[in-house]
Amino acid sequence: MKTTETKKLKIAAIGDLHVHKKDNGHLVALLSKINKAADILLLAGDLTHTGDAKEANILLDALKVCSLPIVCVLGNHDYEKNQEKAIKECLRQHESLQILDGDSIVVEGIGIAGIKGFGGGFDNYMLTMFGEPEMKDFVQKAVNESLKLERALVRLDKEDTNMIKIVLMHYSPCSQTVKGENEQIFPFLGSSRLAEPLVRQNVIAVFHGHAHAGVLHGQISNVKVFNVAQPVLKKEGIEDEYFLFELDVPIVT
Repeated sequence: MKTTETKKLKIAAIGDLHVHKKDNGHLVALLSKINKAADILLLAGDLTHTGDAKEANILLDALKVCSLPIVCVLGNHDYEKNQEKAIKECLRQHESLQILDGDSIVVEGIGIAGIKGFGGGFDNYMLTMFGEPEMKDFVQKAVNESLKLERALVRLDKEDTNMIKIVLMHYSPCSQTVKGENEQIFPFLGSSRLAEPLVRQNVIAVFHGHAHAGVLHGQISNVKVFNVAQPVLKKEGIEDEYFLFELDVPIVT
């Protein structure tokens, strides 16, 4: 029988950790704080600094202090050395960690879909499928990421049409949260194509990183958008160095 009771769910989100080989132990302290304060941890890409699997291993060691469910996506830095498969294999050794790439998962009663995303620009300045094959390929990549996200969200609906849904990605789905960056690089920070599935599938919140000089808050229709890149959180004066998002989740009995 379903009840109307709810529980408070605390989601910690952070992106762009950029873990490197000379990590000084600050990461362990940060993850220990998160482990005590939250119920779920979301990592919004650029987990490594140079895309080296050895950097992923440093992150894996630090994550041992974290017993929460951890959901993450990769970012552009994680692809730099063509070691993304090794990075995924390394991090999946953590028993409570899931890496999403067009996939979805139900954690603590909420549905989480994840993609890396891609660039392409925003709103009236979004690139279109026109011109040279190289330009069409660039646009197609964002289209493909949007389709992957749509499919992941539809799969969640098949489990429960009333499920609360959130999305994790690296690139931004809107221009609002990249403001502060040089406008000349907006096409490389995200794409409005990534926003279309969010609205159609009634997502309540999306978390992304990538735009280090952007801002924390944005909104697409009824969808809350949060840029949780680590430099943004520092700029916003968030002393804990992670963003905490609270949800009231129905308790089913």
